[in-house]
Amino acid sequence: MVIDELRSVGFDPAVTVCKFARFVVFAISILSAGACGSSSGTGGGADGDGTGGADGTGDGAGTGDGDGTATGAGDGDGPDGPGGVDGGVACGTLEADFRDFRSAHPDFEQFAGNDAFEGLVESQLGADQKPVYAHPGGTAQTTGPDEFNQWYRDVPQVNMRVRLPIVLQETQPGVFVFDDSTFFPLDGTGFGNEGNPNNFHFTTEIHTRFRYRGGEIFTFTGDDDLWLFINGTLAIDLGGLHPALTATVDLDAEAANLGISPGNDYAMDIFHAERRTDQSNFRIETTIECLVVE
Repeated sequence: MVIDELRSVGFDPAVTVCKFARFVVFAISILSAGACGSSSGTGGGADGDGTGGADGTGDGAGTGDGDGTATGAGDGDGPDGPGGVDGGVACGTLEADFRDFRSAHPDFEQFAGNDAFEGLVESQLGADQKPVYAHPGGTAQTTGPDEFNQWYRDVPQVNMRVRLPIVLQETQPGVFVFDDSTFFPLDGTGFGNEGNPNNFHFTTEIHTRFRYRGGEIFTFTGDDDLWLFINGTLAIDLGGLHPALTATVDLDAEAANLGISPGNDYAMDIFHAERRTDQSNFRIETTIECLVVE
């Protein structure tokens, strides 16, 4: 009855419903297009892919999410670690080159001592980033320059090089430690143990960089030879064969001698030798916040 009355006054419900349906379809299409355009427009800025601005180049501790490049630039998907480390090696990991020697080498298993023999090497690193032997011939702890120059260089039939990590742990806030009182990283490798319970005849070479912030110290405990260079200058001299000895460098106290100032990055070079049975100790303790492999 209602429809008949509407038709009597010239209103056709069927036509009106069709027009309304077309309007609804048109409105939905407009809204859908606008929503997609808005989502696309904001989405590009949200993930930071265009500029990488969401990522940092910060110099704080910790590692990043691996999305960034070696300079700390990333895709904005999450918080990055310190600049130059994001996606790279962890701050406390030192890559060490170990060189295995036979016990018959003239500098291994041939000498003995109970205290550090200082002055075996010059106070400045050589141009090749190796320690420079400081004597024209032999000493009470070494055979001579030719033999010493084999310690940290690859020499076929004389040594065999193996690269392994040394990982420092944060034992308390701001203190990072590696401690091994049975330090035999080359057991069963290289020239082997040569009838000994462990492989006692090897050298250790580490090159890294750190940011000097002020207030840091670096302590080493071990046997036998150990030389620590900071910014190319000798900072710890524990040369010679000896039981486990400890030496500490206070970076603030030695800053002038080392040529360092807070806020800058500097090279750290560590050279160690295990030359005689029957102990091997290697301990690093430092408040340097981050050691970054070169």
